[in-house]
Amino acid sequence: MALIVQKYGGTSVGSTEQIKNVACRIAKFQSLGHQLVVVVSAMSGETNRLLALAKETQDNPNPRELDVMVSTGEQVSIALLSMALIEMGFKARSYTGAQVRIHTDNAYNKARIIKIDEDKLRADLDAGYIVVVAGFQGVDETGSITTLGRGGSDTTGVALAAALKAKECQIYTDVDGVYTTDPRIVPEARRLKTVTFEEMMELASLGSKVLQIRSVEFAGKYKVRLRVLSSFEEGGEGTLITFEEDENMEQAIISGIAFNHDEAKITVLGVPDRPGIAYQILGPVADANVDVDMIIQNVGYDGTTDFSFTVHRNEFSRTMDILKSKVIPHIGARDVVGGDSIAKVSIVGVGMRSYVGIASKMFRALAEEGINIQMISTSEIRISVIVDEKYMELAVRVLHKSFDLDQTP
Repeated sequence: MALIVQKYGGTSVGSTEQIKNVACRIAKFQSLGHQLVVVVSAMSGETNRLLALAKETQDNPNPRELDVMVSTGEQVSIALLSMALIEMGFKARSYTGAQVRIHTDNAYNKARIIKIDEDKLRADLDAGYIVVVAGFQGVDETGSITTLGRGGSDTTGVALAAALKAKECQIYTDVDGVYTTDPRIVPEARRLKTVTFEEMMELASLGSKVLQIRSVEFAGKYKVRLRVLSSFEEGGEGTLITFEEDENMEQAIISGIAFNHDEAKITVLGVPDRPGIAYQILGPVADANVDVDMIIQNVGYDGTTDFSFTVHRNEFSRTMDILKSKVIPHIGARDVVGGDSIAKVSIVGVGMRSYVGIASKMFRALAEEGINIQMISTSEIRISVIVDEKYMELAVRVLHKSFDLDQTP
């Protein structure tokens, strides 16, 4: 008998019929003797509906009250799933994040979990109950409801698995695992049996939508075994996300290709080449809570240089305004230019540590297709490039083929 935490996303519980199907899946695990804690998201589309209602009422919804409202979506799901299980003859009990006492800070709309009181859950599990917990939410020290941000139900599942020392945390979604890249762009994309936490962290941060990055961070920190499975297929083994030293990993140099077209590039021209200039440019940007991704400062010439960086596409106009109004006049730069028709394409793999020539192979493959690289960023297990957005899908397909990702290792 094992303690397992399962998480079901909104598409898995999008209707009462789908909720009943989830209950049947849970029943099979219960019949095998496992103890089960099930984390559930709001029904598909419900959170967006609630957000729309809030914005109809208040242009900039009060963060605390917004959390009170959007957290109700999960409350409906957990009650319906518990009803379905009880109807099938099982003992089931639902809890909101506040009832469990998932303690968070008070950063409304994007709270972080501090600790979990698991005693109530353990007592129910020992009494034979299937415990159903609302994802995405918690409570701060004042008793106010908080939410964990988009995809926060993944983090709830992993956090509960860590607190309860579960054997595994199973994330059920609308895909049957982690693929070498998006199959909608590359039909030959292959499902990975295993992937390391390091690789999954990079893939999640670079645009892969399978798991929320905070849930992967949490799992890595507390050594929680994660498995991504399809809620619409029976019997699949999904993808196990684990530690490199724990498993006989697939011996591939590159595990996957991620991409993100929500990028914008900005270049400050004629920047005085002096110490502290990077801070003078990016300090006001950071003060406006704009995240900067890739950064390049060219070699200085004749006392000046050019300074380029990328931001999220939604922050492009605001960042340009900050630079034009506050930065350029202050530092004496010549001008600022930019555009949002770019994309980031990245190759990821722990095998890169022990192989040379990966970067040159990537650059050659792109060059042979006439794809110009505008910026480059690297880590120990990742190489990212910025290209024109119109070449993004071609770049993904070319790199997938060049690194034989359609071939089983």
